[in-house]
Parts: sequence; C-alpha cells; structure tokens
Amino acid sequence: MQLPKPARPRPRPRLRSALSAALVALACLLAPFGALAAWAAYGLADTGRYVRAMAPLSSDPAVRAAVADTVGDGLEQRADLGAMTPYVRSAVRSFTHTEAYRAGWDAANRATHDAVLRALRDGHGDGRPVTVDLAPVADRVKRQLAEDHVPLADRIPVEHTRVAVLPAAAVDRLRKGYDMLEVAAFWLPSTAVGLAVAGIAVAARRRRALTATGLGTALGGALLGVAVAIGRHLTVAGVPDDLHRPAAGAVYDALTATLRTASWLLCGLGLAVALAAWLTRFDRVRNLPRRPRGRRASPAPGPVPPPEPTRARA
Repeated sequence: MQLPKPARPRPRPRLRSALSAALVALACLLAPFGALAAWAAYGLADTGRYVRAMAPLSSDPAVRAAVADTVGDGLEQRADLGAMTPYVRSAVRSFTHTEAYRAGWDAANRATHDAVLRALRDGHGDGRPVTVDLAPVADRVKRQLAEDHVPLADRIPVEHTRVAVLPAAAVDRLRKGYDMLEVAAFWLPSTAVGLAVAGIAVAARRRRALTATGLGTALGGALLGVAVAIGRHLTVAGVPDDLHRPAAGAVYDALTATLRTASWLLCGLGLAVALAAWLTRFDRVRNLPRRPRGRRASPAPGPVPPPEPTRARA
C-alpha cells in the first residue's frame, strides 16, 4: 500500500507577515524617489516640455524685472552711457512687455536647453564649457520687431556671439548623473510597483497589507511635497541678490509644477487604496450571516412515560 505524500509545510504566518512588511515598506520608500527620477528624466530633459514650462514666465513681473536689470547692467558695462543710463534702462523695461521679448525668451530657453542636452547625451565638448550662440535669438527678435513695424529694425546687426551657460567641470559631473538618472527613471517606479504587488501577494492578511501599502504611498507623496517646499526655500535663499529672489522662486515653481502634481497624485492614490481596502473589510463584516436574535427555542419535550399501576387496598 502506497502511503500519501506528506503535504509541503506552508510558511508560518509571522514569517509571511514580516516579509510582506519589508517588501511594502521598501516599495513605499522607492515610490517618491521614482517620481523624482521620472520628473527629472522625462520632464526637465524634454526640450519641448521645458520651453512650455518656462514660457509663462516671460510675463511674470519678477522675471521681467530681473531680465531688465541683467540686460541693463550688461549694456552699461559694454558702453559708457552716462546720462543716457536711465533712458536705456527704461527702454529695456518697456521692451520686456513686447511680443518680441516673449519670442526671444522662448528662443533663448530652447537654444540653452538644446545645447545642454547635446553635451550630456552625445558627449560633445569634452573638457569645454557649454556655450550658446545668440545669433538665432537675435534674428528671432529682429524679425518680430520688423513685423511690429519698429523703425530701423532691419538695420539691427545679427552677430554670432557665444555665451557660456555651463562650465566644463559641471558638464562632466552632470553627464555621469544624467546617465544614472535615465536608468533610475525606468527602474525605480517599476521596482516599487513590483515590490508592492509581491508584498501584498505573500501577506498572511492581504487586506491589511493593501491598506498599509496605500497609507505608505500617501506618506511618501506627502514627504515628496515637503522636500519640494524645502528645495524651494533653499534655492531662493541661495540667490545673493534680494531683488532677484522672487524671479528665482517663480522659475523654481514653474519647473517643479509637475513634481508637485506627482506628490498630490501619490497622496490621493494611496489614500484611495487604503479607503477602498477599509470599506471592503467593512462590507464583508456586515454581510456575514448572523444568528437570529430573540428568545432561545425550548427543547422539544421527550416522550411521556406511562403511569405506574396502582395497587388495590386490602
């Protein structure tokens, strides 16, 4: 007679719970870092998205004031304006309200972003700083002024002037970080999702693990939002000129808008998952069969024994 094979011992509930907790905790920890890497790789590293994010800043008062001061300082250093300095600065401030300025703003941002990306991706300019040729920007401004019928706009010279936007030492450091960022932008979110699914699958109580995953994800999103706020404070505080700090804050807010949205999405998604798991548990408990309330039924009476015969008296 062949004996049946012994069943494989199942993992102990405590071991499964510990493994599930570790996997869920690691997934919740990687979630905000994955969102940060994806934002940097797919948001900041995309020229079109970068230009669209920066475009509204051309109308920001703080940014216009900072641009006007920078251009005015540059003109004052190149030429001795003397008594003409107030008039030149006033003309520059007026120019920042024109369509030509907005066109030049977009062209300058696109040219700068393209130059930095070529240096990071293709390795061009090893040992040299990243420079931008301002001739396309000047040509775009010149055409816009001509379309606006500005006098003598056709006589504006368009010269090839290269301006350094990134030193050579910074390029080498950023190139190494950019390569790691491209890898992390894909693997960190994928790993976080895989760990969360594995943690829920091996849990002894899956509904509790799902609730913990949702709450941990929401906590990670909240911490990401706090990190963005702290980064803004440090960025603005690091600007030496007090007059340019509002402009730095506006630029930071424009670039991190998508990241702030991602932090809110993580919070909302995590809380929604936790709430759904809690409501499912509540419905299950409510739908369990219950014993009818009331008085207990008395047991059925047994058979009555026959009466004993009585003896006759003598």
